[in-house]
Amino acid sequence: MPRLGPINRKELIRYARELGFDGPCSGGRHQFMVRGDRTLVLPNPHRGDIGTGYLTRILRQAGIEKSEWEKM
Repeated sequence: MPRLGPINRKELIRYARELGFDGPCSGGRHQFMVRGDRTLVLPNPHRGDIGTGYLTRILRQAGIEKSEWEKM
């Protein structure tokens, strides 16, 4: 896995799959991925990368520790 830093949406989806998430699935306004009872809401596609602060919030919501993210 990459260091905790800016990442684009496609890479986030790829790494989430490596961590056992299924999807992305269509939702209301956002797509999401599922692993057990955890749901990871994906940001909508946009031009820039997902920043470090936003990525940290996404990982916390998904129950992924920083060490788990950087270890893979």
